[in-house]
Amino acid sequence: MASRPRPTVTYDAPPNIALVKYWGVRDEELRLPYNSSFSVTLDRLRSRTAVRFDPELREDEVELNGTAAVGGPRDGVVRFLDRVRELAGTSDHASVRSENNFPTASGLASSASGFAALAGAATRAAGLALSDRDLSRLARRGSGSASRSVFGGFVEWRAGVRPDGFDSYARSVYPARHWPSLVDLVLLVRGAPVKEVRSNDAMQATVRTSPDYRARLAEVPRRLRAIRAAVGARRADRLFSLVMEECDSFRLVCETTVPSLDYLTATSRAILAEVRELNRAAGRTLAGYTHDAGAHVHVFTLARDLAAVRRRLAGIEGVERTLVVRPGPGGRFVRATSGRAS
Repeated sequence: MASRPRPTVTYDAPPNIALVKYWGVRDEELRLPYNSSFSVTLDRLRSRTAVRFDPELREDEVELNGTAAVGGPRDGVVRFLDRVRELAGTSDHASVRSENNFPTASGLASSASGFAALAGAATRAAGLALSDRDLSRLARRGSGSASRSVFGGFVEWRAGVRPDGFDSYARSVYPARHWPSLVDLVLLVRGAPVKEVRSNDAMQATVRTSPDYRARLAEVPRRLRAIRAAVGARRADRLFSLVMEECDSFRLVCETTVPSLDYLTATSRAILAEVRELNRAAGRTLAGYTHDAGAHVHVFTLARDLAAVRRRLAGIEGVERTLVVRPGPGGRFVRATSGRAS
């Protein structure tokens, strides 16, 4: 017997930038990482997703940024909806509409915000009431870093050790208000390529082929503890140095993957070099860079130094625009309405 149509539920969630990266999973189906990670949730940038389960639909309808999703992006959403259907005990198909207010598939964690928003919207639309911890576990199945986007502020995703993944979830370590003077200057690189190899496939290639991967795994726990402590004490100089060290370690294992994974453009590399020179000229570490699997670069500094850092980076050829963001809130329910997802 067909079930009744449910309301359209809208939920939004932010991207996050990992200060300590995860790169590689011990279980691809459950998305269980080899190492724990630590991130900061970003304000201003959001994915907004609306979901409605409808017994009259013959198949799932998935629209991303105003266009019907096809291939891998659609398949990922449908697989995720299947998990929600299993939890809710329904066979109804769903209508999904999702939009980002920032570039997609270019290293700005659109999959993290997207799947965190989908988890929040789809579970509520299916009549489920999950805790944030359970929502984090579920979001992880769509995109590992989505487990962190459920929460605001400074977030740790515990790798866990259990084969069923029950102990692999994120939690907020410090709220966004813990360090309001911390600023993330996001430099959007002109012509940044859309990733040809999905991050899930790329990271597993690194696990298999990079000669530096095991050494990285051994050093990550120490660096995570140090970065968490630097955030707790609001030690900017210490944090920025460690974040660059971590980023360089991540980039090394990508570049020593076979075939090599080079996510940066000449502009990206010029930004990294300019930050190093800026710190050298200042005689102190007043900024620190990081990037994920993409060409865009995040430069962390303090509000008091922002103007000087922006002036220094403004002349780099190929920077399309810059965004100034700060630690922000996590995912949130927006509304529930009758009718079509929109």
